[in-house]
Amino acid sequence: MHMTGRFPVQNTLTMDDPREASLQGESVDPAGIGVDDGAVVVHASARLHLGFLDPGASLERRFGSIGMMIEGTATVVRLAPADVQLFGAGAHARHELDRARRIVAQLQSATRRHAPLEVRILEALPAHVGLGSGTQLALALGRAFSGLYGLGMSTPELARLLDRGGRSGIGIAGFDHGGVLVDGGPRSGAAAPPVLARFDFPEEWRIILAGDPALSGLHGEGEMSGIARLSRFPQHQAAHLCHQVLMMIMPALAEREFAPFAKGLSEVQRVLGEYFAPAQGGVYTSPGVGRLMRWIGEHHLAAVGQSSWGPTAFAILPSASQAQEVLASARGAGVVDCGIEANIVAGRNRGALLERGAGAGGTTGHQ
Repeated sequence: MHMTGRFPVQNTLTMDDPREASLQGESVDPAGIGVDDGAVVVHASARLHLGFLDPGASLERRFGSIGMMIEGTATVVRLAPADVQLFGAGAHARHELDRARRIVAQLQSATRRHAPLEVRILEALPAHVGLGSGTQLALALGRAFSGLYGLGMSTPELARLLDRGGRSGIGIAGFDHGGVLVDGGPRSGAAAPPVLARFDFPEEWRIILAGDPALSGLHGEGEMSGIARLSRFPQHQAAHLCHQVLMMIMPALAEREFAPFAKGLSEVQRVLGEYFAPAQGGVYTSPGVGRLMRWIGEHHLAAVGQSSWGPTAFAILPSASQAQEVLASARGAGVVDCGIEANIVAGRNRGALLERGAGAGGTTGHQ
């Protein structure tokens, strides 16, 4: 699930906008791109959604979430002033061009700043696989736009403007701060869910990410209809999930104790996987990914589960060496099916990276 380091920019031409032209086949290396005066580059990492606390809104606040940010894959955008409106994307980011155009149009309309821009999507998270691609693209473009014009817009302001955070605030808070986060769920029509707690993800712990490129998670109308088919989530189950998060997962993170963290998160994922199974076709969206996760959970002490609607799943281990051993053992046991992608990443304990001017850097929280 790592992005390739070098790829051509897509030739894009929108005929219905006379201000918009195309970027010709130019090679861009996002890892070493220079930032010219006037340009802004934002790097936004992927997020894992580790579970809801109360999908049934038994106390009027619906959802509530726990999640975290990870290294290893990211969305990277670059905005700069231009003579005509330009949009380009790397070979592994072309799927986000249409969404990027809509986001930039929203930003320009809302701020009444219609000067033409050169917009490049240098890297993009795969869409609809459980890594928070939509929120990270929207916030990366919003932060770059705000930085370009000196608007000083906060991440929650950008999220409201761009219609992000309707269910979970993990990707919004994680964009600024990284780490493992717990939010209290949204109030209807209000701001993004409030962050109740944040912890650093222990630096020595590692995550096996497993994905199935042949599948995508529920989204759009399919997601709405899937949720509508579910029965009401029982209050006693919501209490059980909150108990696991408050008295198992959060203390384990504070004290860097892996065993109770793994036990608590795996239990949260077990309950939620069974609840959402009728909507997504099983406890795991991908049968192959599910087979791998079940094998890891049965043979090793690990926190296992699926991020959001999947198909991306995770197995968290207490060290890099153990993660490598577990993945090698799984391959040796023949439980990594053909077509299933699996690699090892670290958690990310800092926010998105912003560069401006002559390559100066910083996190979005210190803009």
